[in-house]
Amino acid sequence: MTPMLLKTPKSPPPDPETLALQALAFLAADDDRLNRFLALTGIQGAQLKEIAMTSRGLGAVLDYLLGFEPLLLEFAQSIEIEATVIATQRHKLPN
Repeated sequence: MTPMLLKTPKSPPPDPETLALQALAFLAADDDRLNRFLALTGIQGAQLKEIAMTSRGLGAVLDYLLGFEPLLLEFAQSIEIEATVIATQRHKLPN
């Protein structure tokens, strides 16, 4: 008799705001990543708090990651989710 394989239940994906805040923290945790983000988006470092407090700003953070696949994959791996979840959750935030 073969043993049954039990699947562990998947945890639900983080809500879009939490995911975007995790992405912003991921970017801010590394000077090179943060400086590239600021340079390419034109955002000033002083604006990061404002971005973190608005759904539209958080959406922009996810847009940035979705626009650069290597960074997207690195972030997804760091929080142990599929990159496709990030794209799905992004659609739940305003443009």
